[in-house]
Amino acid sequence: MNLKSNLKEDYSPLYFLSSLGAGGLSVAIYMYLMFMIEHPKVPLATAEYIFPLIKEGNFVSVLIVLNILLVLMFSFIHFKLLIWNFKEYKIFKTSEKFKKLKTSNEEVTLMAIPLTLAMSINVCFVLGAALIPELWGVVEYLFPFAIVAFLAVGIYGLNIYGNFLTRLVISGGFEFEKNSNFSQMLAVFAFSMVSVGLAAPGAMSHYIGISAFGLFFSLFFMVLSIVLLFKSMFLAFKSMYRYGILPESAASLWMLIPIATLLGIALIRVSFGLVHNFEQEPSSSFLFMLTAGILSFQIVIGMFGYKVMKTLNYFKDYLHSDVKSAAALGLVCPGVAIFVFGMFFIFFGLLSNEVLEIFSVRYFIVLAPLVFIQLKTIQVFFKLFKKLLLK
Repeated sequence: MNLKSNLKEDYSPLYFLSSLGAGGLSVAIYMYLMFMIEHPKVPLATAEYIFPLIKEGNFVSVLIVLNILLVLMFSFIHFKLLIWNFKEYKIFKTSEKFKKLKTSNEEVTLMAIPLTLAMSINVCFVLGAALIPELWGVVEYLFPFAIVAFLAVGIYGLNIYGNFLTRLVISGGFEFEKNSNFSQMLAVFAFSMVSVGLAAPGAMSHYIGISAFGLFFSLFFMVLSIVLLFKSMFLAFKSMYRYGILPESAASLWMLIPIATLLGIALIRVSFGLVHNFEQEPSSSFLFMLTAGILSFQIVIGMFGYKVMKTLNYFKDYLHSDVKSAAALGLVCPGVAIFVFGMFFIFFGLLSNEVLEIFSVRYFIVLAPLVFIQLKTIQVFFKLFKKLLLK
């Protein structure tokens, strides 16, 4: 990969979304293994269940190998772009543009950094589970480190956003005419990613102390996300109704889709944590209602955002033309998110309630639109990757 270098004033923290998108695609592709390979003794499809299927040497084995190779490829791209972004960000911090960013609405774009770091932890978790044999035997020792890592990212995010809010509260200067979009929700996105990460050890650990610790801080960042979500929506709609949406940032309308996915998965994980350690069993009907409701919300947001962007010729101007905008990288995350949560809906909403039978004709009919969205998202990712990042 011959990436651009020394962007200086042309750099934006939104370039971290390129690394985020690649990491999200890695995790999303793993979802096939997660939900299509039986793993009755553990909550994830681990190497102990994956490798025996590969050894069978049939068509399914080929599909699994292809899946793992794609997971590895997007994981490599994720970490490659993460390193590239930190190098470019270091140079960018010495520029005049960075000083202006720190005194404007765009300071919130710095939240793309903790957001991407939280995704990196998730990618490592998936790679370890899928590729390292017998890792799950020692996973209880790893959960405290995962909690510490996500908390460190969360604290980093709190520091960035705290500085931003403190400046506004003390000095004012929030530019409402430049807030005609959902870009302020980048903070919500980041804290939601931390919440879902902390919910994982909270859900999977069988030690009540570790589980309670993870669940508490997962709920902390979940509540914070919801509070900031309502605040950001109010300010955004106020500006949009008065000034109209800023065309370049129209893709931010879809940011609610990944936020809904993260908070939805966090709620599912919290409910599972209560099962393991607090003797509260979530009903299959509750999971159907939860997953169906969130997926419906995502579809509504998807249609609304598409209508606005199509009317503005956003795809023509910022995806298919030579116009370059780092904000266009925000198109990748919604596609990843709706695929991932769609898989949760199929498994916990439909299969668990015996609405569908796995690998039946109806199962693949329901799965087909999600696969189409995923393939389209991969196409968009590589188009933007080539346009914005390669020399």
